Amino acid sequence: MINMKKLIIFPLIAAIFIAFIPQRAYASFSVSAHSAILMEQSSGRVLYDKNANKPMRIASITKIMTAILAIESGKMDEWVKVSEKAVHTEGSSIYLFPGEKIKLEDLVYGLMLRSGNDAAVAIAEHVGGSLDGFVYLMNQKAEEIGMNNTHFANPHGLDDHENHLSTAYDMAVLTRYAMNNEVYEKISGTKVHKAPHPTEKWDRKWKNKNRLLTELYRYTTGGKTGYTKRAKRTLVTTAEKDELKLIAVTLNGPDDWNDHIQMYETGFNTYRLTEVLPKGNIPQVKDQFYKKKVYVEHSFDYPVTPKEKKLFRIEYKLMKPDKEWKENPPEIVGQVIVYFDDKQVRRMPIYYKHADNEDKQSFFERFRKIFLVMIGVKIDG
Repeated sequence: MINMKKLIIFPLIAAIFIAFIPQRAYASFSVSAHSAILMEQSSGRVLYDKNANKPMRIASITKIMTAILAIESGKMDEWVKVSEKAVHTEGSSIYLFPGEKIKLEDLVYGLMLRSGNDAAVAIAEHVGGSLDGFVYLMNQKAEEIGMNNTHFANPHGLDDHENHLSTAYDMAVLTRYAMNNEVYEKISGTKVHKAPHPTEKWDRKWKNKNRLLTELYRYTTGGKTGYTKRAKRTLVTTAEKDELKLIAVTLNGPDDWNDHIQMYETGFNTYRLTEVLPKGNIPQVKDQFYKKKVYVEHSFDYPVTPKEKKLFRIEYKLMKPDKEWKENPPEIVGQVIVYFDDKQVRRMPIYYKHADNEDKQSFFERFRKIFLVMIGVKIDG
């Protein structure tokens, strides 16, 4: 029989406990930027924010979207013929020549490391068929990954459209998405890249403009710089220390290098990536049908302060076994839901371990051992 007093008292105690836990470990923390965010990469948890959902001009950090679309196009090995329009794009340049042919991969390096606006237009024309076609792809991808307060109007971030806007939060979402791509991760974190020159024997050599990566902060793993007269300084960077991966974004940040270092140092000193749910069998399930037969395929980690470790709650929801399941239960039989401070932070499928798979595996393992013995091979080496 369930004790009703416990049902009432325990939630009250928990509520009182939670109320006295600070949700921000650094209340006095501040940055120079008008808008900023610090996000943990694997979970998407926001560790710090300042006007993070305010739409603003973003300048060349726009090129993160341009880069990931180029990479996902599957055309990185294709040769791009550079148009007159691309060459004459104003602003920062990698000094392309009209009519030259250059690999899309090299254009993406020039885009990310040197912020080439000519590279951005050349990429857009090749991948999207036209500037308008590529911008359509940019906004389609933005909607797909949850950049709800973003509208792209060009592939480079120049101030040639009034409605080319995003937020610090949305740019962190984009960076989190892009960093899951190994090619993007590599390019973003490259300090120097060489590409063939069309008219000279020597290669073009591009050094990354991201000083946080090249000289200022040793834990930096990548990012993108930006500046226009109207947007001012914008910056996206990524950093990793002790398996904790962080994303920092600042918009209109006059002291952005130090803003990012300060955010990272605070984040690394305050949070630890903690395993909340281990992969494998779920011993908490006591139901006779499911006992020792259900598991999760992946572990789940979440960044927390030491005091926050007590704020997790895990709920297992399993389907009621059907009579027909006796012979062949479904592969997925439920879900596990992880709550942090009473807010849902993750859902994961619960899988059923089928006995026939185990029997087949053990049968073939026994057969393998018998076969090896027969041909004179020692099982233990």
